[in-house]
Amino acid sequence: MAKKGLTNWGKLEYDDDGGNDVEEREEFHVSFVPKKRFSTWEQVEDDEDSDNDDDYVEGGEEINESFVPKKGLSPYRVVEHDDENNVRDDNVRGRQEFNVCFVPEKGLPPWGQVEKDDDDDDDDVEGRDDDALFVPKKELFSMKEVVDDKHLSFRPAVMSVSGSKKMALMPDHGALFLEEMDVNVLSNRILALSRANKLRSAMEYFVSMELYGLCPNIHACNSLITSLMRNGWFDECLKVFNFTRTRKITTGHTYSLILMAHVKARGCDSALKFFRELESECDAEKDFDAVVYNTMISICRNVENWDEIVRVWRIMKANGCSGTHVTYRLLLNSFVRCSQSQLALYAYHEMIQNGFEPNSDTLNAMISVCAKEGKHDAALSIFQKMLSGRLKPNLIACNALINSLGRAGELQMAFRVYDTMKSLGHKPDAYTFNALISSLNRANRHHDALRLFEIIETDQSSQFNIHLYNTVLMSCSKLRLWDRAIEILWQMEASGLSDLTVSYNLVIRTCELARKPKTALQVYEHMVHQKCSPNMFTCLSIIRCCVRGQLWEELEEILNKTMPNAILYNAAIQGMCLNGKVNAANKVYEKMLESGLQPDVKTR
Repeated sequence: MAKKGLTNWGKLEYDDDGGNDVEEREEFHVSFVPKKRFSTWEQVEDDEDSDNDDDYVEGGEEINESFVPKKGLSPYRVVEHDDENNVRDDNVRGRQEFNVCFVPEKGLPPWGQVEKDDDDDDDDVEGRDDDALFVPKKELFSMKEVVDDKHLSFRPAVMSVSGSKKMALMPDHGALFLEEMDVNVLSNRILALSRANKLRSAMEYFVSMELYGLCPNIHACNSLITSLMRNGWFDECLKVFNFTRTRKITTGHTYSLILMAHVKARGCDSALKFFRELESECDAEKDFDAVVYNTMISICRNVENWDEIVRVWRIMKANGCSGTHVTYRLLLNSFVRCSQSQLALYAYHEMIQNGFEPNSDTLNAMISVCAKEGKHDAALSIFQKMLSGRLKPNLIACNALINSLGRAGELQMAFRVYDTMKSLGHKPDAYTFNALISSLNRANRHHDALRLFEIIETDQSSQFNIHLYNTVLMSCSKLRLWDRAIEILWQMEASGLSDLTVSYNLVIRTCELARKPKTALQVYEHMVHQKCSPNMFTCLSIIRCCVRGQLWEELEEILNKTMPNAILYNAAIQGMCLNGKVNAANKVYEKMLESGLQPDVKTR
């Protein structure tokens, strides 16, 4: 290597004991120039024993040798290996690995070398365990990479570069030797590596550009944040995000990405807290766009925090940021999910006022909202608007509209919507038929309800649920058709439906109204046998049946098996007194007082 103050290159001198003037190192580069075969090269001489194959510097395990021009080369050249000169790696004595380096002859400042402590074999470059480099004495701070599991972190490390502005950084952990200095080219490389999920290489380019004072474009930074977030490197996401804020290149998309990264790494509450911090630190009117607010609305929707959604919506309008079509879709979806029908209607009207045309999903949701609020006229208007716009209302919206019209007594319109639904290709389900039968019951057309049910039964593809059966049982109860009610109950049991307590209550009530107390008692006993737990309404109905049928022993047995209840005891005592069973009524009354129950006015 060149000595300080020498313009030409000479030999590397060794001490008498075989060592050179460089302190003992584990690994270092030795440069030499061959005397033979090349007129412009001179070989660095070793000890007198030139035949010794173990010409290692003391303490060295691996010697990398470089070719250095003596004169006549400008300004860079490489030693060529050809068959004519027969220069091969194994001709160099003591070589295990052969590296070729490019070294300029002129224009280099004096070279120093990495110094070693007397008591340590490592050089003074923090973190270096490998080859000792002959580097310029001028030092520069670089970034040193520390790998910890999945995450990368970077800290300053001492690194040396040439005094010439044309010399780039020497390669080190976390930084790259950048020959290309075009920002757009380097940004495109970061973008491509991020999309290919090669995070280590992308971060090395990013850190190197930062080290050189270059700024990747925001498109590359956003892509890098996305890739880091996708792989769970949240700390690195924050570093890149803070870099964009420092360089004042942050966009709404960048804020949106870091908020989503917060959700993925620390949850919605952390993202909400971070958003409020950003509000206080940033110029929200300038920095936040609709994308940022849409992201926060979506985050709050996932946890059904509709209060915060309303707050974000108000802040958005206060900052002069106009909502987009996506904004209103998110608002409507969020309010419908959170059962905030009034807010959903308000957002829908504002959407229409701002000139946004709702899509099919929005209109279907609004039909359901209006139906739930009892605004059948508004729901029907939206339904007709969809038909005129050649949009197809879905089955859920049709069922909601039919049910709303039935509740309002608009029976003909409900069946008209039913016919339209079938013409659209929708197959009616159990909810459709339940809405129609319920509408007929409200109109006191119970016979028509049963006839419709019989029509449905003929369709083998129809699927019944417990709500549909219970609606039909209500029709039977109104008509006192106890036998038909029992038949439907057996059909329900055969279909494997569970939790039939309400169904048994309806059948027992039907038998009570039809003055069939013994039949009602049989249904009650079957209910207990099927391990279906009776509730207070079941017991109250069966007590009335026993009183009407004068089944006193069965009545006392039912009271003994049920939990003491003041309503049941009062009904039994009053029934016994009306039928002249005063002694039995007194016994039940005494038992009632012993249980700590208070009789009502009629019982006293």
